[in-house]
Amino acid sequence: MWGGRTGALLRASGWWPTGVLGRRLLNCNAASLAGSSSPRCWSCGGLGGPSRGDRFFCPHCRALQPPDPTRDYFSLMDCNRSFRVDTVKLQHRYQQLQRLVHPDFFSQRSQNEKDFSEKHSTIVNEAYKTLLAPLSRGLYLLKLHGVEIPEGTDYEMDSQFLTEIMEINEKLAEAQGETAMKEIESIVRDNFEKAKELLTKMRYFSNVEEKIKLKKIPL
Repeated sequence: MWGGRTGALLRASGWWPTGVLGRRLLNCNAASLAGSSSPRCWSCGGLGGPSRGDRFFCPHCRALQPPDPTRDYFSLMDCNRSFRVDTVKLQHRYQQLQRLVHPDFFSQRSQNEKDFSEKHSTIVNEAYKTLLAPLSRGLYLLKLHGVEIPEGTDYEMDSQFLTEIMEINEKLAEAQGETAMKEIESIVRDNFEKAKELLTKMRYFSNVEEKIKLKKIPL
């Protein structure tokens, strides 16, 4: 495409060194066009915003960028999308992120960065609390797979389960002494293990679901 007179003019002007094939220039143009879809920094307009890893800051001017709305809590906290979470690693990650984005470190920066740091810090706090507790972690996993259980509702719960919960609450209200409390605690722990088993099964079904989706994609 860039042969003949055009190529000669480019070589003569020094923009195209002798011996470089036309497709190399074309590839460079294509790469440039592909890179143009990267997020731009709100401050300097530079390409290559925080689209990978922990790049919360512009690589050119180091301005803090707005939170990525597509990033889920597991990705943000550097955890596998699974019910099993290393809580020690989660806590270290939380502390690492707060050292990066906490509003106290942006008191002398621009108003945009102050606002972004508030948003980042709020999201990091929420992600940490959600993934730390088994119940909220399990509910969040369900939400990521399109299944939401509205808080404070008895969504599709069978009457036997609801009766069991009411009985446990009644026992807790009437409990006197350590022995009674340990008995209730044991019942709850057993139920937690059952819930964990169900969430583990959900993960396997989720993997099968993803394979089904891939199978449906035409080759």
